[in-house]
Amino acid sequence: MSVSVEIDPVVQSKRPGMKSETKFWDRIARKYASQPVKNLPAYEATLDRVRSYLRPEDRVLEVGCGTGSTALTLAPEVAAYVASDVSPGMIEIAREKLAADGAKNLEFTVAPVVETRFETGTFDVVFGSSIYHLVDDLQASVVRAQELLKPGGLFISKTPCIGHMWYLKPVIGAMQLIGKAPGVLYFRKAELEATIRAAGFEIIEARAFDGAPNNWFVVAKKL
Repeated sequence: MSVSVEIDPVVQSKRPGMKSETKFWDRIARKYASQPVKNLPAYEATLDRVRSYLRPEDRVLEVGCGTGSTALTLAPEVAAYVASDVSPGMIEIAREKLAADGAKNLEFTVAPVVETRFETGTFDVVFGSSIYHLVDDLQASVVRAQELLKPGGLFISKTPCIGHMWYLKPVIGAMQLIGKAPGVLYFRKAELEATIRAAGFEIIEARAFDGAPNNWFVVAKKL
């Protein structure tokens, strides 16, 4: 489908290729895996809300799965769960967790958010948490999610929307110069929602959770 929408140009901006980003996430993978969840109540509330939309017969794709903790938690709720991440280091840790857990319906794979080897129209749910502000191209990433979904399928995401937080840009920029932060897209909640609608979705829920006002949780249905 053809998608066109007038939104803040920063949302449509292209960041540098993912090669350098992959190296960043590979380098910090073990440290990342050892860190506790920063806002556990908000994280658990998010999982509960995602669960409420999942059905036993669903086939789910999670993009940007990191070291797999969320995938391992949600996989028992559905028939099949594929979890992907651009970082081989992250996926290596996720597979170690899977080997210990023994889940039979869960697969971890190395893939970018816009991976084209997945067949279009085969997933009931595409889910991404804290990933869409880190992609090269927000619009292309959301369009790809729409393509991968069956008619009526759900796109579920929780995304930091920090376009209004201008004071973060120099701080994050300085951290990026010394290899302490990945590339980040800066957009607002309204811009995120406009991008999702333009990709062919109807938003059925949009909200934040306590203690995380800028992490915007969106559930959208493929039209």
